Amino acid sequence: MNQSYIALGSNIDEPIKNVQRAISELGKTNKVIASSSFYLTKPWGYLDQPDFINAVILIETIFSPYALLGQLQALEKHMGRERTIHWGPRSIDLDILTFNDETIVEPDLVIPHPHMLERAFVLAPLSEINSDYLEAYLKLSNESRNEIQRLGLERL
Repeated sequence: MNQSYIALGSNIDEPIKNVQRAISELGKTNKVIASSSFYLTKPWGYLDQPDFINAVILIETIFSPYALLGQLQALEKHMGRERTIHWGPRSIDLDILTFNDETIVEPDLVIPHPHMLERAFVLAPLSEINSDYLEAYLKLSNESRNEIQRLGLERL
């Protein structure tokens, strides 16, 4: 069985429900081992858009990294994701952060996620469910850490 951390984010069309739905859908074909709280976060990259709801889950999966990527992309499409603006608003965004201890560098898949250690909206929920990432989170600037707020919401 493989283990993978998945980052989830949404900022349009009922973001909390979108993240909850994505976790539920992923749980139908994978085993959700852990789920972070939900976080309200400022947009990154393209700033002229609503704040995001972000979370991280740990799953056990029988899928290969590429099959998992295909599953995530199919779910994004099914949930109405449109890729019109790079880092723009989205109904759901699903990213593979890690897959076992593997390193993959291909044009269409890079694992570990190349920006995961730079983004508070990934590291805060990730360190909540895996304390090995807490040091990386604490190394971020205070400004970065202040742009997120842990919400008192559980995944379901």
